[in-house]
Amino acid sequence: MSGKKPENCKLIVSSHNYDNTPSAEELASLLAQIQATGADIVKIATTATEIVDVSRMFQILVHCQVPIIGLVMNDRGFISRVLCPKFGGYLTFGSLEKGKESAPSQPTAADLINVYNIRQIGPDTKVFGIIGNPVGHSKSPILHNEAFRSVGLNAVYVPFLVDDLAKFLSTYSSPDFAGFSCTIPHKEAAVRCCDEVDPIARDIGAVNTIIRKPDGKLVGYNTDYVGAISAIEDGIRATQQTHSTVSPLAGRLFVVIGAGGAGKALAYGAKEKGARVVIANRTFARAQELGNLIGGPALTLTELENYHPEEGMILANTTAIGMHPNVNETPLSKQALKSYAVVFDAVYTPKETRLLREAAECGATVVSGLEMFIRQAMGQFEHFTGMPAPDSLMRDIVLRKT
Repeated sequence: MSGKKPENCKLIVSSHNYDNTPSAEELASLLAQIQATGADIVKIATTATEIVDVSRMFQILVHCQVPIIGLVMNDRGFISRVLCPKFGGYLTFGSLEKGKESAPSQPTAADLINVYNIRQIGPDTKVFGIIGNPVGHSKSPILHNEAFRSVGLNAVYVPFLVDDLAKFLSTYSSPDFAGFSCTIPHKEAAVRCCDEVDPIARDIGAVNTIIRKPDGKLVGYNTDYVGAISAIEDGIRATQQTHSTVSPLAGRLFVVIGAGGAGKALAYGAKEKGARVVIANRTFARAQELGNLIGGPALTLTELENYHPEEGMILANTTAIGMHPNVNETPLSKQALKSYAVVFDAVYTPKETRLLREAAECGATVVSGLEMFIRQAMGQFEHFTGMPAPDSLMRDIVLRKT
């Protein structure tokens, strides 16, 4: 570096890699090269091809002896922008408003401060988050961060865009990565990745909550089934005459669309309540597999269009069909919905899906996925913290933000 630096100025020397994130050794070498230029502050920005790439940047931040800005660009690198203060990063960047980002997947300054509480993040902050693909639509960070703040917990909750669950969990194996929500498409793989699985989650065959114990062991739970089934039961009780001591699902024909993690949870929960469960799925083999597990018939979605053996059936969509941005999609035609008295949709973005809108027009009782989301999140909060969930606060947050 030639020329005299003005007094009271700090010199930032930066390197940007728009292709990938080099190895830890290559990053350390790059750091040394930048320091040798006389930089007061080193800035290294790389690009994530998978979320585990970010761990190498965290490694550099932790061991660096000079002020360093270390960020990893794009969706899979998002956590680097929020968690950098935990690992010793000098600063992060936020755009002034959405749509004005200066780099891919840059959060707004308002979200960094208000959602992620970044000014309070430090070395002792525990990290929680939602593992999924896609994950950008999730309201979980807004919900859990505000709930953590309300009980004074030094913790942050972030979105983890994960391709390979086992690789993610083994890479981020520090006790500080203390717990995870698990969503599409990783709920079934999570059963295999956990060291211990709650018996109900094992019976369901899906985990939506992972806790890392102090000894490093991963324990899996499922809060989906209670959240969804209780939401459907309460929706029926609020609009239809029911017997007070018996579940309103008992004896009813209960059609589950989807054979993934959420489908398994709904099928298990409905069967436990005495419903007669039918599984419908795009892929018949998957529907048949789950049908055999819970002792119910299996259908393709095409067959479901003409399936109406009786009136007053219950329908539960557990797939991502109709989720933002594909809001005009629906798993079942309006004509076919006429046979259902109750329709539940696990999708909650948008709040009123096409499926729910058309079901309501057909006269059905509709139950929003928001109810399942709120209730399963309360169960997760209790697993994460060991404290009772702030019920009214969490409900208020979700209803306010959607």
